[in-house]
Amino acid sequence: MATTIVQQNITMPAPPVFATIAEERQHRKERLAGAFRLFARFGFDEGVAGHITARDPERTDHFWVNPFGMHFAHIRVSDLILVNENGEVVSGNRLVNRAAFAIHSRIHAARPDVVGAAHAHSLYGKTWSTLGRLLDPITQDACAFYEDHCLFGSYGGLVSETAEADRIAATLGAHKAAILQNHGLLTVGHTVDEAAWWFITMERSCQAQLLAEQVGSPIKIPHETALHTREVMGAHASGWFQFQPLYQWIVRLEPDLLG
Repeated sequence: MATTIVQQNITMPAPPVFATIAEERQHRKERLAGAFRLFARFGFDEGVAGHITARDPERTDHFWVNPFGMHFAHIRVSDLILVNENGEVVSGNRLVNRAAFAIHSRIHAARPDVVGAAHAHSLYGKTWSTLGRLLDPITQDACAFYEDHCLFGSYGGLVSETAEADRIAATLGAHKAAILQNHGLLTVGHTVDEAAWWFITMERSCQAQLLAEQVGSPIKIPHETALHTREVMGAHASGWFQFQPLYQWIVRLEPDLLG
């Protein structure tokens, strides 16, 4: 007998609406600190490499970012630094990673819709990046990126200049993610939550394809089906929502991140 699921008077969660700029800023910073703790838990750290940013809701050409040289696992809301369009730290007393400023300043300038952006030297992402290929739609999760990610196919060394970062931003275009060849992954979102989730699931999609190709030739999901799946799995609301259980988990495990 078929089972019918009836849901009454239940509202689907959605990104919050804020009464003040201060509330919105605090929310973005809390999500940012939570994302760093999750990246640490998932092993996305690599020395001093990697950064996630949150655009400031008032000074929109400024962004909050992790201090240079602080481990992801230690970052609290109070540790985050605010950087202006010139790369100057205007709130906080720690250094900014020059690559973080170069990449994120140009991404935020080119994409007014982007609130959060994430880049790290995660193991499977950087491994996949050496192949100079886009991800194939071989799993439901990978379909979130189908025809919505790009390859920046030129490694020119450390990204310390905004000219190189401008080329990355131009290649990213309107996509949610980029594979930086011989480097790693870059993801963006309309919320910090979304950007962090895209990075987490893209890293796992790289891992899945690397594993699948070790044992055979993965079967690709047909074009129309992949597009339809992307409409659900790759939507802004989906990216935001899928981050919520992870955020709740990390705050319960490590409540000091809110300090």
